[in-house]
Amino acid sequence: MFEGMVFHDFVFYTFAAILLFAGLRVITARNPVHAALFLVLAFFTAAGIWLLLEAEFLAIVLVLVYVGAVMVLFLFVVMMLDINLDRLREGFWDYLPMAGFIGVLMAAEMVMILGSKNFGVDRVGAPPPKPADYSNTAELGRVLYSDYLLTFELAAVVLLVAIVAAIALTLRDRKDSKFINPADQVKVKRSDRVRMVSMPSFKEPPADDAANNTKDQA
Repeated sequence: MFEGMVFHDFVFYTFAAILLFAGLRVITARNPVHAALFLVLAFFTAAGIWLLLEAEFLAIVLVLVYVGAVMVLFLFVVMMLDINLDRLREGFWDYLPMAGFIGVLMAAEMVMILGSKNFGVDRVGAPPPKPADYSNTAELGRVLYSDYLLTFELAAVVLLVAIVAAIALTLRDRKDSKFINPADQVKVKRSDRVRMVSMPSFKEPPADDAANNTKDQA
């Protein structure tokens, strides 16, 4: 069974099995913190597969951006929020048929696209060996800003629209939010913020005089 396999194949199938296990545990773990940690494992395993495909830049970006920034933020948010797990699981069985149908449909689409007709060994061969001074970062930048420049710009516009929409939804007029108009802040003058008050000076008497006054009163 394993006679025709090389070490590269063993590593790939090991990473693939770990990635599938971690992905399943992300959606089946009852604790949100455990689900986030399994997602970190899935990202690390996917980065290892990228390394096997000689895509070092994508692997490093996956680890630095998603594991180092996004997942750390997820963990902080999940651990700081007081999540009611019982209430979170309410209605799970009501949405299960629709979720199962969508999952099966997505799996069928992936099988149709990634089948042997389009991605077989005879159609997609092994990448040719690269020289020692080859940089896939430079090659990725060249392809991104030449062949896929329009796609890259469209993705940037979509992300910009999403950011503006998120800010607009957050800063809408609500009674429970403390909204401050930036234009009003800019128009504020120093006289509106600071008021000088003239108060008479008060000189505290020396300690000896205070003691004598206390004896006289006694």
